[in-house]
Amino acid sequence: MTNVLVVFKKNFEQVHDESLRKITDILHDISERFDVKFDLTAREKVRRADFIGRDLVIVLGGDGTLTSISHNIDADTPVIGVNSHPIEHDPSGSFGFYMDSNVDTFAEDIVTALNGNSIINEVPRLQAIIDTTSGNRFTTDPAMNDLLIANTHQYAPSKYHLRRGGKKCRQQSSGIVFSTWLGQGAWLNHILEKNTMQKMRKKVNTSETGDHYFVVSREIPHQQREDEEWSWFDWTNEDTVITSDMHRGYVVPDGWDEVHFNRGASITVNLEAPKLCLLTFRKSINEKLADLIAQDLV
Repeated sequence: MTNVLVVFKKNFEQVHDESLRKITDILHDISERFDVKFDLTAREKVRRADFIGRDLVIVLGGDGTLTSISHNIDADTPVIGVNSHPIEHDPSGSFGFYMDSNVDTFAEDIVTALNGNSIINEVPRLQAIIDTTSGNRFTTDPAMNDLLIANTHQYAPSKYHLRRGGKKCRQQSSGIVFSTWLGQGAWLNHILEKNTMQKMRKKVNTSETGDHYFVVSREIPHQQREDEEWSWFDWTNEDTVITSDMHRGYVVPDGWDEVHFNRGASITVNLEAPKLCLLTFRKSINEKLADLIAQDLV
């Protein structure tokens, strides 16, 4: 038996309820033919224990629904993203970059997945390891798109010491954003000017997209951008280590849960979090991003 968990977006909008009804009907139709058992849980109520022992997780919603619960999913559990409100059907809908399926294609896609014929994408994820001054260590939830380190008071500057690959500096900015290659269409694309984004992409070798990440320090002094370009923006596979000089700061993975730290804490960021096993059906996730870049959409 294939044990499936469906996590859905629940915000009382009719379009999402209708999508859930269609997906549920399709799963009922195939459950006997493929010996499938499935449970339905709203994103707001899902818990880590709900994911244990699953053979497949189906996320119904948009990219935000997936990023908000993906840290609960083990690296060896396949995930299907189903867009419940595609922008193609409604301008106010979701683009759904990671959601390769929708209500129109799901009946075919789920059969493809159960037959083992889907495209398997190992999606790299960022993590931050926090070492406190009292000797405690903990790791944040993994981030599919981006990770922010900043002062908890956004009106105050983020002050810290920065180290990467033998280089170090003391820096003051409005925070540092780290982004995966696949996540560049999220926040990174909105904080960099287009010519800077193009300059960053020229640094990238396609063989590096699985183990390198982007780093951008927001709003640092122009002189420091020129003198220490590596600390202003970079494409790297080395650990980035930050020692906080802020009274209180936080790490925010994918714009969700905040993890706070105090002055003197050391935060190490890298791309060593467990990967996410994401299934697609027509193109790989890297091919989808390449198409968007070629169309100048990210």
